[in-house]
Amino acid sequence: MKLDAHQHFWQYNPEEYGWIGPDMAVLKQDRLPEDLLPLLQSAGLDGSIAVQARQSLAETAWLLELADRYPFIKGVVGWVDLCSPQVDQQLEQFSTHPKFRGVRHVVQDEPDDRFMLREDFLRGLGRLRRFGLTYDILIFPRHLPVAIEVVKKFPDQPFVLDHIAKPYIKDGRLSPWDADIRRLAELPNVVCKVSGMVTEADWQDWQADDFYPYLDVVFDAFGPERLMFGSDWPVCTLAGSYRQVVDLLAGYTARLSPAEQAAVWGQTAQKFYGVDE
Repeated sequence: MKLDAHQHFWQYNPEEYGWIGPDMAVLKQDRLPEDLLPLLQSAGLDGSIAVQARQSLAETAWLLELADRYPFIKGVVGWVDLCSPQVDQQLEQFSTHPKFRGVRHVVQDEPDDRFMLREDFLRGLGRLRRFGLTYDILIFPRHLPVAIEVVKKFPDQPFVLDHIAKPYIKDGRLSPWDADIRRLAELPNVVCKVSGMVTEADWQDWQADDFYPYLDVVFDAFGPERLMFGSDWPVCTLAGSYRQVVDLLAGYTARLSPAEQAAVWGQTAQKFYGVDE
């Protein structure tokens, strides 16, 4: 099975998607499963993991409804309030759905860089294992030392790093992101999504070679068996088409063995999210 391990859906309105700024006009329209399916099929992919784009329980419920209607949506990474005293009830509500596979919080937008070390957040994070759920880490490079500290506290919790932690590709900077990525990769309960890269580059003028130094780091640090492709569609369309994002990674992974390519293009995600054939 070949999977896109990271994409989003929405019915656009400016109140609920305030993060879509004035320079993001291409995103200010509905993006729904019928829009994604032909892109997946054209790229030879069998399905996707839908990831939350709003921090609300209604978002999680809506994504699960879409997953019921569209078989190609193989799993949902939703949102619950991990800081809430009612987190167990929220997790119980959604965990009865077979496609509810994980939780994400938009940590990158929290004003406190050490948000993940809050006692209430850690308590909620510690509840995920009971429900067999994964956690998607969405951060900027400056948050990596905190993420390392958090992951060490939960050695039995499966984590995945989104968008290779959004390094400074446009500026051509590697340090200290590269060293921190290697430190995070030393922790065996973390895998990484090779996703979200084109929007960290110059949206109007990027070349495949711009990404290779960053890909070299994550492939060396994690190994192909702990990496998974994600398009970050439709956010990726700020800087490139779906096909361009697929071709970017396909060009890089062409040097790998067939088994390593199979891991990156589906097997890692399938195993991590517990996706059935």
